[in-house]
Amino acid sequence: MHTNATELINSAQNIIVIQAENPDGDSLGSSLALEEILGDLGKNVTLYCPVEMPKYMRYMSGWDRVVQDFDTSADMAIIVDTSSEVLLSKVLNTPGVRHFLESHPVLVIDHHETKPTLEFDFESVILPVVSASQVVYELAVEAGWAINKSAAESMLAALLSDSLGLTTQSVSPSSYFTAGKLTELGAKVADIEERRREFMKKSPEILTYKGQLIGRIEYFLGGKLATVHIPWEDIQKYSDQYNPSVLVLDEMRLVEGVDIAVALKTYPDGKLTGKIRSNLPVSTSVAGYFGGGGHEYAAGFRVYDSYDVVVKELIDATNKALGDA
Repeated sequence: MHTNATELINSAQNIIVIQAENPDGDSLGSSLALEEILGDLGKNVTLYCPVEMPKYMRYMSGWDRVVQDFDTSADMAIIVDTSSEVLLSKVLNTPGVRHFLESHPVLVIDHHETKPTLEFDFESVILPVVSASQVVYELAVEAGWAINKSAAESMLAALLSDSLGLTTQSVSPSSYFTAGKLTELGAKVADIEERRREFMKKSPEILTYKGQLIGRIEYFLGGKLATVHIPWEDIQKYSDQYNPSVLVLDEMRLVEGVDIAVALKTYPDGKLTGKIRSNLPVSTSVAGYFGGGGHEYAAGFRVYDSYDVVVKELIDATNKALGDA
């Protein structure tokens, strides 16, 4: 089924695995799993991300092997957990990287159902499953590649991260099947969760900041849309300890009457990002208004516009999406 993908990997010796500039548990776990699986095939694997791994993701063993220097001597590249040009903008703006991707084989492994927007040739394995790590698992099984205990643990941690512990609407019977198979291979949910809880502990400073964020929440459309603004100063001060968006998004989504919650971050270069969580299947539709994408209940976007303009457009997009739902 995925013959082209396996042939690309089989013909390469030095492989660079790329995460976007917004790494998460799924992208990191998928990358670590590929490092193990391909390493056992005799490949030399470099894990790359243009930003440093946030501290709250460091419960995944091997996170420190992800580097911020792009290895242009590689034979091919594998991009995990995205097929969006926008989400790879920092990668593509690194000198020499776009030329490398235009002149070398590229494989995209992803699970988002939004249309790819990459402006260079690539092969892809994109399946509508709960996590990119599940795609890695299915590719490995189909190709007959061995999955060692470390790879299984990384994939299970990634699957749990992207599905919030197998609780999101995108979870399917195949999600549980894959989790079961990874457990058979030696991964243990309890071990992963114990490390995650230790790294997710909040300092008193972060808990105080969470209270400040809750106080900033605004409601629109009769309470159906909840937003919170996270300015650059907050990102600088707190994001290394804890992702500010994650601190409050679930609480916002669980407020009575709220159908969609959006955390908006603003940056000094004019960039604005939106992380969306919804109780109705409208997240992709709202994100798509801004050229973003994701899943029906969780999505995101990135634009270069003023905060006030984006909020106005967000209200309009949400109103339309809810009307069509």
